[in-house]
Amino acid sequence: MKLALQALGIAAFFAMPLTAQEAITGTGAVLRGLDKVSSETTDITIRPGQTVAYGKLQITLSDCRYPSGAPARAMAYLVIEDERASVPAFTGWMDASAPALNALDHQRYDVWVLRCTTE
Repeated sequence: MKLALQALGIAAFFAMPLTAQEAITGTGAVLRGLDKVSSETTDITIRPGQTVAYGKLQITLSDCRYPSGAPARAMAYLVIEDERASVPAFTGWMDASAPALNALDHQRYDVWVLRCTTE
């Protein structure tokens, strides 16, 4: 009987509709860059549509979104270009809470998202 009640509870849980968490668009993003040669880190504040130079990289932010009330759980859409390459080094969404899921693969620089800005 206990097993049947557990199964019924699990079935009821999965039958409930899932609610999506509201995503809020930030006014920009704060990124952190690491120069692997000099071991220096730099915080980069960027707004949507803006392109910022970081070493030999050009970083463009298209959008930064975060769950309601949690700007540190940001996701930013970035295009990162190396001035010496013909194709972008990175294009896509980068997740602040799990930067290794979709990371920049560059021999000299690492760039990751810290948070969205809200003002």
